Order: sequence, then structure tokens, then C-alpha cells
Amino acid sequence: MSQAGNSNKITRDYLDSLLIETRYMNSDNPDTGFTLYGEAFSSPIMTAALSHLEQLGEGGMARGIALGAKKAGCVMWYGAAEEEEIEMLAGTGVHLIEIIKPYADRDLIYKKIEHAQKLGLLAVGIDIDHPFAEDGGPDIVDDEEMKALTTEELTQIVKSTELPLITKGVLSLYDADQSLKAGVRGMVVSHHNNRIEYALPPLYLLPEIAKMAGDDVPVFADCMIQTGMDAFKAIALGAKGVCIGRPLMAAYTRDREDGVFTYLTKARDELAKAMAFTGCTDLSRMDPAVIHRSPF
Repeated sequence: MSQAGNSNKITRDYLDSLLIETRYMNSDNPDTGFTLYGEAFSSPIMTAALSHLEQLGEGGMARGIALGAKKAGCVMWYGAAEEEEIEMLAGTGVHLIEIIKPYADRDLIYKKIEHAQKLGLLAVGIDIDHPFAEDGGPDIVDDEEMKALTTEELTQIVKSTELPLITKGVLSLYDADQSLKAGVRGMVVSHHNNRIEYALPPLYLLPEIAKMAGDDVPVFADCMIQTGMDAFKAIALGAKGVCIGRPLMAAYTRDREDGVFTYLTKARDELAKAMAFTGCTDLSRMDPAVIHRSPF
């Protein structure tokens, strides 16, 4: 595949093409405090739904990222895990959102959601963008076949749990509309790390999807979010929060959980700087008008 069609590169280039105007008059020190599903956090910058990080055990990457996120006061997302791994992560005390694959065996989806509810997780989600393999046939994950969800099936899944149900992998107004019709309580705008070439950058569609969702259904941004400035751009354009993935894996490799904590804290401070320089004094006062597409 050529670099021209790499969706991660397209997304990175789009993010970097977004410029900000400054607004100093009547600005103030910003508050990055973030509330999600009734819980308060230090910032809207969260871990991405990573999976298959390491084997269970003391010092594992998944556990280290959980501990770093907890120390930073951030939400952790996680996916494609056995029950024991989810229990281990929940046991760290981090506020956890589990993302579940669209298993063709729908009973497995319900079983995982029931398990998440028993653990008291913050929310659960469904990877709606993971039903197909590269040849367009059914994908296979951990020996389980995947299958695309129908709106009716998603509606029943939403109704099956008291936990907020999120759809991850929304990259069209169509999927956003079907998700909302099913009653979801959150959506992640994402192309799932270049699962399809030439995908639209999530922030390109984000404003329209956020407008469609309204104030009651938070929309999150994923893919190539790496810094607090990236987070600022996404949140100004309508995201409730953002997810950082691979940079946290590198941060863990460098300095274990302290590296994750340091990275998330630095990103929060970068977000605060961008807010201060644009007059966005808290997350309820973010203004999309400060974002401009580069004419150069």
C-alpha cells in the first residue's frame, strides 16, 4: 500500500493543517476538569482502547498503563481481552471502559457486557468497524468470527445493560445516525488505526457528528491524537474527549507507569496552554471558531 493511501498519514496531515487563532483579552487560567458518566477526571485526554499488550502479571504493559492513567486522573479504554485481564485492570482502581468486538456469536457480546457490569466499569463499547478482514470476508479475532451489527441488534444490546454503551469506529453520518437511533450513550469517531485506506480524518467529520449527537451523547476522537494540542483541536471541534494510544505504549517502554503518567500529564498541560492562549477557560467554553484550516 502506498503512503498516499495510508489513513494514519492522511489523519496526521489533516491534524497538522489545522491552525489556531489566539485570544488573550478576557482570558484566564484554564480548567481542564472533565466529567464523564458521573465521574470527574483531571482532563479529557484518555488512553486509547489498546489490546493484546502483554501477558498478565506484575509489570505487564496493560497494568502499567492502567496505573499510569489512574495516577494522572484519566480514563482508561481497553479492548479484546479475556475476563481475567479485565478483572486485573479493574482491580487497579482505574476508571475503565471495555471495548468489545462484534462477535458473530452475539451471546459472547452479552456475556462480556454482563461481566463488565458486575465489575462496575465506567462504560462498555462495541467496535462496529471490526467485522471484516482485509479481503472483505469475516474477520477472525482470537479464533472468534466477527459479523457486522444491525441497528436492531445494537438497540437490543443497548437495552441489555445499565452501563453506558458506546459505538467505536463511527466514521460517517450514516453510522452516527444508526448509533443514535439504537440509543447509544457515546460514539468514538475513528478509522481504527488505518483499517481501511483513504479513510476520512476523524476530525473532518467530527463537527457534523457532534452536532448530530447533541449535548446528551458525548463524541470522542481517536486516531493519531498524540499531544495536548491535538486534543485541543479535537475538543474545540466538538469532541467530549480524546484517546491516545501508541505514544503511551512507547512511554511505558521508556519508564513504565511513571512514563505513562508523565506523558498524560504533559498532554494535559499542553491542552491547558492552548486553552489559555485562545480564551477557552474551561471545556464548556471551547470555541470551534478558533480553528482554521491552513491556506498554505
